[in-house]
Amino acid sequence: MSNSNFVDLSSDDDETGVSNSVSPTPISRQFWKAGNYKSAQSQGRKAGNKNQQNHMRIHPMFLHSNATSHKWAFGGIAELLDNAVDEIQNGATYVSIDKSSTPWDGKPALLIQDDGGGMDPEAIRRCISFGFTDKISKLTIGQYGNGFKTSSMRLGADVMVFSRHRSLTQSVGLLSYTFLSRMGYDEILVPMVDYEFNISSRTYQPLLQHGKQQFSSNLTMMLQWSPYSTEEELLKQFDDIGPHGTKIVIYSLWLNDDGDMELDFNSDPKDICINGGKTSQKSKPIFYHHVANQFQFSLRVYASILYWRLPKYFKIILRGRVVEHYNIALDLKFHEIIKYRPQTYGNMKSELTTDIGFLKEAPHVNIHGFCIYHRNRLILPFCRALKTMTNSTGQGVVGVLEANHIQPTHNKQDFEKTPLFQKLEDRLRQMTLEYWHLHCELIGYPKLKTNHRIELDHQESPSSRTRNCLYQPESLDHGSQNESSGASLNAVGFFEDSEVTTLEVSSGGLGKSTDIHKVRNQEGLIVKRKDLDSPVSLQHAKRHIQHYTEQPDSTVVSEKIKLMQTNKRLRSQLSEKEKTVEELNLKAQQLRSEQESLRLEFTQMLLEAKLLEGNSIDFF
Repeated sequence: MSNSNFVDLSSDDDETGVSNSVSPTPISRQFWKAGNYKSAQSQGRKAGNKNQQNHMRIHPMFLHSNATSHKWAFGGIAELLDNAVDEIQNGATYVSIDKSSTPWDGKPALLIQDDGGGMDPEAIRRCISFGFTDKISKLTIGQYGNGFKTSSMRLGADVMVFSRHRSLTQSVGLLSYTFLSRMGYDEILVPMVDYEFNISSRTYQPLLQHGKQQFSSNLTMMLQWSPYSTEEELLKQFDDIGPHGTKIVIYSLWLNDDGDMELDFNSDPKDICINGGKTSQKSKPIFYHHVANQFQFSLRVYASILYWRLPKYFKIILRGRVVEHYNIALDLKFHEIIKYRPQTYGNMKSELTTDIGFLKEAPHVNIHGFCIYHRNRLILPFCRALKTMTNSTGQGVVGVLEANHIQPTHNKQDFEKTPLFQKLEDRLRQMTLEYWHLHCELIGYPKLKTNHRIELDHQESPSSRTRNCLYQPESLDHGSQNESSGASLNAVGFFEDSEVTTLEVSSGGLGKSTDIHKVRNQEGLIVKRKDLDSPVSLQHAKRHIQHYTEQPDSTVVSEKIKLMQTNKRLRSQLSEKEKTVEELNLKAQQLRSEQESLRLEFTQMLLEAKLLEGNSIDFF
C-alpha cells in the first residue's frame, strides 16, 4: 500500500509490535475526556513500514482530536448520510440508520447501510486514509476526504466497514481507537481483509494481494478487537448487503458528561435522540413541537430537513421507518421569492433564489432565521439574520436558500467566515427587515404611525449592502395600496453598480406616486430618481428605509393575501416540475448503472457456461 498514511498489520510481530499484552489503562468512555492517550514506545510498539520513503506517520491521538470538529453528534451522522446520498449516482435507492448490538456484550451500536455501488479494495483504503477524495463532481456533497474518520470517531471509539463492490470483491476494515490506545501504538494501524468471488465454488475466497501471512495477521487482529470472534461470523455481516453496498457498524459509543450514552435509543423506538438535549417542555407547546426546536435532539426531524431535494425513489430509513422529507419553503405563508446576485471574484452570473415568508404558526411562535443549504445539504438551520430583535421585528420570518458560492467548514455545520459570507449575512438581514416592515400587518402587527427608520450597521461597506444584489419580490402590487393612502411613501431600489436610491415623497407632492411601485412590479427594479416625473424631495436620501405611516385598508390586505397565495401555489407547481426533471435525470443515471451491473452479471454467467462446457472463453 504505497503512498499510504495508514498501514496494514503485517505478520512480523517484531516489526509491527503485535503482541498479546494490553495497556492496563483503558480510554475514557466520555468523548471529551478520551484524548488522554499514552503511547507505549518504551514497550517497542511501533508500526513498521517497508516503504519508509512513502510513509507519513499519524499518531492515533489525531483520530480523537480530528473528531472534535463535530461538537454535535448528529453532525457526525449527517456526514455518513452524505456518503450514502452521494451514492445515488451509483444506483443507491436507500440508506438505513438503525440500532444494533455487539455480540460479545450486547451493548448498543449504530448501524448505517446503503445499497450504493460499494467500494473495491483500493477504494476502501482511500476511504479510511486521511485527506483523500475522488469526489470531484459538483453534484456530490463530500469534498475534503475527511468525513468518514471525523464522523465515525465522533460517535464511537471503534468502527467496522463492510463493503461489497460490483467487481465481485468484498472488503472489511477496522478503525479502532480502543485497539490503538490499549496496545499503545504510536501511529495508526488499520487491519483490513479482502475477498473475491470464486465462480467455480460460487463463494468468496481470500484475496491475497500482499501474501497469506499478512492476510492472516490482519484477520487475527480484527477478530481480537472487533465484536465478531470468528471469520464465519465476520462474513455473515455481508448476508443482508446484497450484490453491492456498504455497511458501517460503530460501537463503543461515547458517553456524555453525565455518564449517559450520547445517543438515546430508548425514548422513542422509531427515532434516535440526543440524550439530555431536549428543550424543557415548560416552553410553549407550539415551540417545543416545531421543527426549528425538534431538529436539535431528534434525528428523524433533522434528517427530514437535511437535504433540500431528494429523488422520490431514494429513501432515508430510520429504525425501520421512512423519514418523510420536509421542505420548509413550501410551508410558508405570504411567500415571496427574492433573487440575489453575489459577485464572486468579479463574476456576477450566479444567482441565488431565496424563499422567504412567515411560518404558518406566526405570530404565535418566536422563531426566525434562514436555512442555508450548500450543494443540497443543510449547513446552517434557522440561522438568525437579526441578532437582536426589538419590538418583535422579524418574528416568524423564515427563509430558505442554497448558497453554492460560499464554502462550508470541514464539519459542514457552518460556513467559512469570508467576505462573501459576511455579504450574504448583510443581505439576509436587509431582506428580513424589508419583508417584515412591508408585511407585518398580515399577521397582526400594526404599522408604525410615525416615521421609523431602520439604520443600517455603520460597519457595513456600501458594497456589502448594495453591489451584487438584485432584489425582486414576486407578484406584489403595492400600487393600489399607495393610491388609498395619504401617507408619506418610501421605495428602495438595489442596483448592481452599488447605487442605493431612497426616495421620500411627501403627501403634498405625490402626483402619480403609484407609478413608482408599478415600475418596480413590471420591470423588477425601481427607476433612478432622474426618470421620475413626480416632485421628489431628496434631502433625507440616506442609506436607510422609510416605511408607511398609515394602515392599509382591509380590501388591499385581502387582495395582497390572495396574490401571495397564488404566487405560492405557482411556485410550488414550478418546484414540483423541477423536481420531476431532476428525478428523471437521476433515474436515467440509475438505469445506466443497472445496465452496467447486468452486463457484468451476464459476463459472469457466460464465463460459467463456458467453463461448464469446457470451451475456450472469448471476452467481449
